[in-house]
Amino acid sequence: MSTPEIHDDDCSQPQPLRRRPTQRRSTRRVERMLDACAALLDEIGYEALSTTRIAERAGVAIGSVYQFFPDKRAITQELTRRNVEQFVSRVGRRFMEEDYRGWWEAVDAIIDEYVDMHRTVPGFKSLHFGDAVDLNLLDVDIDNNAVIAGRLRGLLLKEYGLADSDELDIGVLVAVEAGDAVLKLAFRRDPDGSPELIDAAKQMVRGYLSRQLRHLSPQSDS
Repeated sequence: MSTPEIHDDDCSQPQPLRRRPTQRRSTRRVERMLDACAALLDEIGYEALSTTRIAERAGVAIGSVYQFFPDKRAITQELTRRNVEQFVSRVGRRFMEEDYRGWWEAVDAIIDEYVDMHRTVPGFKSLHFGDAVDLNLLDVDIDNNAVIAGRLRGLLLKEYGLADSDELDIGVLVAVEAGDAVLKLAFRRDPDGSPELIDAAKQMVRGYLSRQLRHLSPQSDS
């Protein structure tokens, strides 16, 4: 069975916001709530998180929070979506700005962006796309890593013309799951990420995809 193909608008379910902000002032207010949620997740964790604390940190009335979000899970869900969009955008921009010999070098770039966001983006290390809170924060039908795999699969198809197949679906999904597990271990061992384990994650993902996608050897993309 192939991995469900995820398009850019597929992350619209479930919908965490009661309503989308339409004015610039409201948009900025929602962004402050998300920033506050991210900072608090790193400081106190999800269990101690509350809408009251988010409102206080964001400098907004609690009523403003409930105007857009029903509860802390919804705020965390929207933050996870923002992280995903930032991650995919950063990877896509890097693909445009840098020249790679093929997908195997692009894989390193994807991992480098994950590592950099883990180090620098508030809330990212606490969520890992939401798996610490809910495996289905991004989609009610498939888990978070499957959503990420679909987005990265789309980028690889677009940039490197890989053959669209069930083999590619499974390969990218397994690579995301395995790479994610090793990278989490890297940050458990070292707050900045163990360089040895980060390198091991790159080698593991490249090696697995090379074996899984034998007909897509580096020579065929050079």
